Amino acid sequence: MPTTKAQKEVMLNEIKEKMGNAQVTILADFRGIPVAKITDLRSRLRKAGSEMKVAKNTIAGIAAKEIGVEGLDQYLEGPTVFTFGTEDPVTPAKILADFAKEIKQGLDIKAGILEGKVIDANGVKALADLPSREVLLAKVLGGMQAPMYGFANVLAANLRNLVYVVDQVRQQKEGQAS
Repeated sequence: MPTTKAQKEVMLNEIKEKMGNAQVTILADFRGIPVAKITDLRSRLRKAGSEMKVAKNTIAGIAAKEIGVEGLDQYLEGPTVFTFGTEDPVTPAKILADFAKEIKQGLDIKAGILEGKVIDANGVKALADLPSREVLLAKVLGGMQAPMYGFANVLAANLRNLVYVVDQVRQQKEGQAS
């Protein structure tokens, strides 16, 4: 941890930049988790375009105030790890929630910052329950394609009906000719 004023200033600027650029910042208590498990969690988060950082609570509180986030102080007690999700707000929340279930104890989600607003642990868990960005995009695309498929079916039905009518006329004429 930084000890000199210059080191604290560097840490403050780094945390402020990460909080400001992140779509979501999740705060969690991480007591009693073995280093190998934390390393595994960091790796999972890195693959998803997220980053995990430990910072002093006072520095994180100052950084949050400087970027305009209010109401975070109540969650800045005890050891806190910050997870910054820059690409997708849902994925880091899912990874942390799944990891917490996997290890059963040791990782407790405290709160989060989503779009500049503080959300509690329940809000972060609700975020983790949302479908991923890819699934949501697929659903939107499916919804946009459905009317086109329906229109194509209507047009095809008219053509089918025309073929049936022509076939019936042909059968009647064959019946009259015999």
